[in-house]
Amino acid sequence: MKILVCISNVPDTTSKINFTADQTAFDTTGVQYVINPNDEFGLTRAMWMKEKQGALVHVATVGGPAVEPTLRKALAIGADEGIRIDAEPTDGLFVARQLAEVVKNGGYDLVIAGRESIDYNGGMVPGMMAAMLEMNFVNTCISLEVDGDKATAIREIDGGRETLETRLPLIIGGQKGLVEESDLRIPNMRGIMMARQKKLTVVPALDAAHGSRDLRFEKPAPRGPVKLVDADNLDELIELLHKEAKVI
Repeated sequence: MKILVCISNVPDTTSKINFTADQTAFDTTGVQYVINPNDEFGLTRAMWMKEKQGALVHVATVGGPAVEPTLRKALAIGADEGIRIDAEPTDGLFVARQLAEVVKNGGYDLVIAGRESIDYNGGMVPGMMAAMLEMNFVNTCISLEVDGDKATAIREIDGGRETLETRLPLIIGGQKGLVEESDLRIPNMRGIMMARQKKLTVVPALDAAHGSRDLRFEKPAPRGPVKLVDADNLDELIELLHKEAKVI
């Protein structure tokens, strides 16, 4: 089985977010980047399939040279080969077209992507890839078992869970549940050293149209001042909730 894990290079959630160029561009100064958490769950699941079923695991991302440390981390965790598509990931449609080309040329049986990235939360890429490639697709996937060319997946739906059976080739949009946070892997020194020797291929981007562009960014409004009310003064609390907060 040949697996492609799609990786997004996203800012760490502890990073301080700012914008430049009159609020039209993200300021990367001092920002630490990590593997998108939904992708990391998928990568760990792929590692289990490599260890238990002998799967070959590749990782791919769209981005410039700055994303290579994130790819190298995925290689240090255990992926066999990395692919960097040399383009700025401007929007979901553009990214999906680039990754779909890699899938089409790579002969992959299973493509694991995160259901969404934590920076723009678009949630578009896995589904658009599946449509472009006419492959089976399961989104919000929290469990995946593969036996031969048959796959059994569980996905979250409104009010519950749904169990599906399908066949490879398959694309999933994964999330926590594929593995738990406690199962995520930290690269050890041996993995880091081996990652330096693993193949990381840079491929040119397709000349594909961009589906959208960013016009302006805005930060959420700052929180207002906090009023503290004595625990015994219920009348004042009720008055504030009624007249100022207007929640009762």
